[in-house]
Amino acid sequence: MKVSKEQTTLNREGILDAAARLYRQQGFKGIGVADITRAAGLTHGGLYRHFKSKEDLAAQACARSFDWTLAQLASSGPQLDLTPASVAANYLTAAHRDTPGEGCPVAALATDVGREGGAVADAFVAGVKRYLAEFTRHRPDGSIAHPTTPADRARAIELVTQLVGALVLARATASSDTALSDEILDTVVQGIAQRDWKAQTPRHQPVTKRSRR
Repeated sequence: MKVSKEQTTLNREGILDAAARLYRQQGFKGIGVADITRAAGLTHGGLYRHFKSKEDLAAQACARSFDWTLAQLASSGPQLDLTPASVAANYLTAAHRDTPGEGCPVAALATDVGREGGAVADAFVAGVKRYLAEFTRHRPDGSIAHPTTPADRARAIELVTQLVGALVLARATASSDTALSDEILDTVVQGIAQRDWKAQTPRHQPVTKRSRR
């Protein structure tokens, strides 16, 4: 029975959505193609009608994860609050820690991406750049930077890396020591909230790219 173009598109989107969720939840090596197609309600053989390879699926699923997260930010409209204290309070929570499949792709995929390389790494880097651009535009006082400055970008990098690092460590310790995991989240939230992000300027000059030997 021939599948309509509309159904073909729906099947492809279902696979992508399932992959984006499962890869964040279990990592690129922790989930197989059969698991993804099963979660999408399809058969294993149908996947390669939509994607060139498993790597192609992983790369597109990675990009989809960033699309979801950034779309959520955009849908907040004028109510969007990307001040450091607000972001930390909403990002570094036990609920976010315990549901990686529904959360930030940076924290969920960073370790795995370092081992993947290729198209998957390219998709991840593109997503990180989109994150940083969004945080660079939003200054700590709630204003929108136009144009942005090296100081805006430096603050964005510092904030994002603090958030991601704290979440990764909180997840890594949660199963063995929940109290420590909670302490990590709470401590970093408080530290970010108490820091005077508005007044601080970077203590370093903008970093130039180093040539590889």
